[in-house]
Amino acid sequence: MKKNYGFNDFKFFTEMAELASRHQSYDLSLGLPDFEIDPRLRCFLKESADIISHSYESLAGNFSLIDNILIFNQNRKQSLRLKREEINIVPCSTFALYTSLKSILNPKDEVIIIQPSYYTYAPSIVMNGGIPVYYDLDNDFVVNWEKLQNCISEKTKAIIVNSPQNPTGKMWTAADWEMLYQLIKNQEIYLISEEIYDIYCYDESDHYSPFLHPELKKRTFSIFSFGKMFHSTGWKVSYLLASEELLDDFQAHQQYISYSSNAPCQYAISKYLEVFDPSENRKIMQNKRNIFNELIKDTPLQIEQKAEGSFFQLVNFRNVSKTMTDVEFSKWLTVEKKVSCLPLSAFYHSKQDSDYIRFSFAKKDDVIIQALEHLKKNL
Repeated sequence: MKKNYGFNDFKFFTEMAELASRHQSYDLSLGLPDFEIDPRLRCFLKESADIISHSYESLAGNFSLIDNILIFNQNRKQSLRLKREEINIVPCSTFALYTSLKSILNPKDEVIIIQPSYYTYAPSIVMNGGIPVYYDLDNDFVVNWEKLQNCISEKTKAIIVNSPQNPTGKMWTAADWEMLYQLIKNQEIYLISEEIYDIYCYDESDHYSPFLHPELKKRTFSIFSFGKMFHSTGWKVSYLLASEELLDDFQAHQQYISYSSNAPCQYAISKYLEVFDPSENRKIMQNKRNIFNELIKDTPLQIEQKAEGSFFQLVNFRNVSKTMTDVEFSKWLTVEKKVSCLPLSAFYHSKQDSDYIRFSFAKKDDVIIQALEHLKKNL
């Protein structure tokens, strides 16, 4: 009999996209870029077809790719100096999350999820025998450290953090990571840090990884995504940073789940990292955010906090409707007003309503402009 873990699953997300398609609406619901990848990346993938052996890569990943990850992170503004033994290539961030949890959890261990959060977190915990503990951010979406501390118990084994965050667009600073460390330093509590939007930090802000923290890095699994970095999500190649000891445990489970990741794509990504300039992708995405934020001013929808990072912008819709739930409003906007979004409550375990909807600005500029011009005329 198929188990139902009782959590929101991806069906709702895909249903909203299908609803947008069926009603020929502008789809700003999912964080799936609809624009072309860098042609150089295509060329490197074609090159790999003729050069590589097409056999399995090693458990850790393509050695050249690992070396170029070292160089890429060392050259960033917040320079991250790594050892090869701290890097592991994985098929995707969901795989990294699931396998990290598998390598540390015992039955009935608790894992804290900071909500709103992505839908994969709780099922990954439950399927590994753990118990999700939910901490809900206040309406400013800033961590209340006293409330978070109240979620920590003697059974707490891990905390999942996403920065830049989906869906709020908020980012953790070095001070935030230090505050978290002070809360957990006297317990054996691990950190799952999903950093898949790491290069998409706006307005001159910089991504700060907990792997930069000298103490947190000893207990952290930091997850990154080339799919998000290069908007090539179908390639299914990501990478994980962890201490040598944690990676040994991770790989002990990895070898029985997926072993290695897409070999041709690993080669192509390695070559592309040698010419890739993350500031260009960041500028492109920040410009999309700015276009969205400027045009939405001409509608009754309200932005209370500009997204600091990620692909997403939260919008308060209560100037349009005081009575509809965020789910009802999202479906109404998609069907009647022809612009698709997601309700914020979809990113909670049990929340039924909120004042917010989430739009993705990871779309072609023309799509963003046409969608917002349509809302200006029809909302």
